Amino acid sequence: QVQLVESGGGLVQAGGSLRLSCTASGSIDSINALAWYRQAPGKQRELVAVITSGGMTNYGDSVKGRFTISSNAKNMVYLQMNSLKPEDTAVYYCNAATNSKYNYWGQGTQVTVSS
Repeated sequence: QVQLVESGGGLVQAGGSLRLSCTASGSIDSINALAWYRQAPGKQRELVAVITSGGMTNYGDSVKGRFTISSNAKNMVYLQMNSLKPEDTAVYYCNAATNSKYNYWGQGTQVTVSS
């Protein structure tokens, strides 16, 4: 089993930066991929970025060139968010997938970008 806790959210002006962190605990050796999702009020949850256990990354089109996902082994995942836009305002969730094909979610952290 995996537990995830996010941190680093907050209020930032457009054009600014934030760095989100997610700490994994439990059966971290079972993690196959780590991801960040986000959900704004009234909108569907969307994939922001993914990093696999092999170090491969992928990004949603809306954040390419602005956000960077990275992972320190399997216990931490980060999301460096640069050139933030008001459209990035959402609750950001950390997600972990395991080899047993279970998905785990953190509690979410609020990111608000003001203009």
